[in-house]
Amino acid sequence: ELTIHTRISTTLPTGDDRPVFVLIHGLLISSRYMMPTAKRLALYGQVFVPDLPGFGLSENPKHVFTVVELADTLVAWMDVLDLPQAIFIGNSLGCQVLIDLAVRYPMRVRGLILTAPALDPFGGNMVQQFIHLMMDAPLEHFSLALPLFIDIFAGGPYRALLTFRDAMADPVVTKLPQIQAPTLIVRGERDPVVSQRWVEKMNASVPNSCLVIIPGGPHGVNYSTPDALVEIVRAFLVRTQAERWPAPVIANKTD
Repeated sequence: ELTIHTRISTTLPTGDDRPVFVLIHGLLISSRYMMPTAKRLALYGQVFVPDLPGFGLSENPKHVFTVVELADTLVAWMDVLDLPQAIFIGNSLGCQVLIDLAVRYPMRVRGLILTAPALDPFGGNMVQQFIHLMMDAPLEHFSLALPLFIDIFAGGPYRALLTFRDAMADPVVTKLPQIQAPTLIVRGERDPVVSQRWVEKMNASVPNSCLVIIPGGPHGVNYSTPDALVEIVRAFLVRTQAERWPAPVIANKTD
């Protein structure tokens, strides 16, 4: 058993059939990184933002979890919270975890939104991919520097390195055609980490997907361009979800 720290929105009014969103962060960072998007989505439904095991305020497992183990842990976490289904939104390496989850647990995924989906198989080796990640830093909102520093210190570079190594070995390309959920792929136009070539290949491989580019957007579109991202998500869900997309509520609080 592991303790998973989770940020949960409290949305009023309660009791109606509003969407449930689960937001998954990427490498080196924690749930803090997803909060600009989470706060905006809380106007429309209930939002859950966990720290993956070994990151943020979640418990460190005895060994570094693989992509498959991270996906299994998320499903077990959903069971504890009695979440039968969710609309998942991932960023960067979090997308790779969600792809695995969507393939092996299709009934748990009502919708899949992959923002800046790493790791890009066209991005080179591990060193080259880290260089691309550093190139993204000046493109992000300046306020990202503090949470990034805190989270790198908390998780430790060794854990990040091993997680990265496992993700590079994960056969994500072969999983894409097996995704059943409606899927939205989002890339920032200026993202140096995730190439246009990769997201176009993803879009061609996933059976029911669409691709949207955020003009001028960096890698962390969930943090630096959350208004644009949430509008894209809203339009996607209006089109793909059977029920009417709910109007935003007046009062909400994200803990």
